[in-house]
Amino acid sequence: MSKTPIPIIQRDISWLSFNYRVLQEAKDPTVPLLERLKFLAIYSNNLDEFFRVRVANHRNLVRLGKKTKKQLHFLPEEVLSAILEIVNKQQEEFSDIFQNDILPSLKENGINIKKGSELDADQIAFIEDYFSDNMLPFVQPILLLKGKIKPFLNNNALYLVVDMFDRELKLVRYGILKIPSDYLPRFIELPSAEDQNDIILIDDIVRHNMRALFPGYDINDSYSIKLTRDAELYIDDEYSGNLVQKIKKGLIKRNVGPASRLVYDRTVPKQLLKFLAESFELGPFDLFLEGRYHNNMDFMKLPSFGKSHLKQTDLPPMAYPPLEEGNIFDAIKEKDHLNHVPYQSYESVIRFFEEAAADPKVSHIKAVQYRVASKSRIMQALIDAAQSGKNVSVFIEVKARFDEEANLKWGERLEKAGVNVNYSFPGLKVHVKCAMIRRVIKGKPEIYTYLSTGNFHEGTAKVYSDLGIFSNDKRYTREVVRLFYFLETVKVPKSEFKHLLVGQFNLRNSLEDKILREISNAKKGLPAKIILKLNSLQDARMIEFLYEASQAGVEIKLIVRGICSLIPQKKGFSENINAISIVDRYLEHARVYVFHNKGNDEVYISSADWMVRNLSHRIETAVPIYDKEIKETIIELLGIQFNDNVKARSLNHKTMNEYYNKDESKIPFQSQLETYYYMKRKTDEIMQKYID
Repeated sequence: MSKTPIPIIQRDISWLSFNYRVLQEAKDPTVPLLERLKFLAIYSNNLDEFFRVRVANHRNLVRLGKKTKKQLHFLPEEVLSAILEIVNKQQEEFSDIFQNDILPSLKENGINIKKGSELDADQIAFIEDYFSDNMLPFVQPILLLKGKIKPFLNNNALYLVVDMFDRELKLVRYGILKIPSDYLPRFIELPSAEDQNDIILIDDIVRHNMRALFPGYDINDSYSIKLTRDAELYIDDEYSGNLVQKIKKGLIKRNVGPASRLVYDRTVPKQLLKFLAESFELGPFDLFLEGRYHNNMDFMKLPSFGKSHLKQTDLPPMAYPPLEEGNIFDAIKEKDHLNHVPYQSYESVIRFFEEAAADPKVSHIKAVQYRVASKSRIMQALIDAAQSGKNVSVFIEVKARFDEEANLKWGERLEKAGVNVNYSFPGLKVHVKCAMIRRVIKGKPEIYTYLSTGNFHEGTAKVYSDLGIFSNDKRYTREVVRLFYFLETVKVPKSEFKHLLVGQFNLRNSLEDKILREISNAKKGLPAKIILKLNSLQDARMIEFLYEASQAGVEIKLIVRGICSLIPQKKGFSENINAISIVDRYLEHARVYVFHNKGNDEVYISSADWMVRNLSHRIETAVPIYDKEIKETIIELLGIQFNDNVKARSLNHKTMNEYYNKDESKIPFQSQLETYYYMKRKTDEIMQKYID
């Protein structure tokens, strides 16, 4: 490998480029109006998490001493400055989309988000009654006094800063009010004309009624603010102590962590902004302007008033009869089965657990849980199985960011039901998505497994695009048994993994070997090709291997949804690498690796992105696909995505997110819609065979 620095896009700058692709969906006029509003909400929520974790990390790096910072491959001050510049530009565009496009379009469709100044007499009476009846106990008016103890602002909570004039002392004062969106709906429906649907945000109900809360003051104006706090738990590298207890303590501290961002209304006067910065001890890297409203994820809950034409046409998941009718284990024993959510029903996965819980032949159930639905039939099936006397073992990763608390609660419920629960390893995340069932047939054990790119989460299965495989193939099952042995005992299995690629064992080295094999084939004049579908590509060593492969003549095609630190089409490095990203109604979550291997394609589905954390600090799996039909299906699915000329964007060094293959003369080809119809044809073929 070359010692010369390779061209790489800093990961957080690349992530901001991804989030801009989400914002592009919000301004796309071909996207139904309420879906555009949802993309604004997703963009906003993504950014909040980004600041709580990534920006908080950079701010901590800035505080390091010069000697320590020299060990970094970048200057955190420069990265923070670039982030600030990019985010501010995006926020201006966000506000423009919302104010000058979304709001007028909603109005054209009879949905009116009104300010207090736009209300009629009946509506004013309504919000005044609503305020006194429902909101008064929660707004908590406080005076902000210079040099006095500042009030504590809750993480991500909404506040109004009030600019006032003290009539008695003849002084300008500032006050603060909490907007109780954590207790009440953000949107309140108003009395409306017959053909109209008027709504007001509770922010503006507080604005209208604030005069009564500050007697003796003249209200000049009010401005919305929100404080985002550092959410990182800083436990990834701790190798001693009770990890679960550390996480519980960290969760208590999370909402009182140091401020990582003050979001403020762009109309806030400079003098007031300076006062806020001094009051809450914030520096220039901590201040970010936004529009009139914050916590825009709440716009996901905007009432639709039955206006179905403003939403996406439903694509109902397809039933899969071989696994949803009859004995699921007999069907799996007969052949491997692919599950592709959300196009196909998730019922097959749920039934895998529910049938196991009810089947008297089942002796053991084992599963890894990374993220779990709050109401989960899968978890209930595990509880039922344990209570019926089956041996049930669940590994719960309690370091799944922002799901730690939910996972701990599920762990406690499972333990109370008699499930053997194992928790996280210090310094190492378990990101595997797999389960196994042991059945005893005529005295002989049979193992059935499900290996997936996605979590066992009934909620995300409706919107995350993932691939999973059900199998009784011993090439899988023997190694899944070894994997669970390691997770439960933390002892290295005596036998090596020869089929599954497993993080901490053979994943990274095997991937490197496969790239080197393609390089060798290219140098011999043989066809050589690599296709990767990932959420993120950031690992510098793997990027260097891909650059080397490109220079050797290997054709490389990438589909990367999020971070892509590799720079495609860079002269002297990556002329043979083409990369696209797809953002559409479903979140592209599946990871797929394809290596040409002299025409005998090796296809893997995986839980692992090509990031340092996945390849070096996690237990992951990459699953080889042996079934010929399933292998062909996955390759055809990738081909559909590379033909997208509606939602695909080209990834390049400019990070401009230009639409890929866009040509008004071409027939629109939207890969997620085409995937749905492709899977429908495949499912119909399977159903016909099933009927025959």
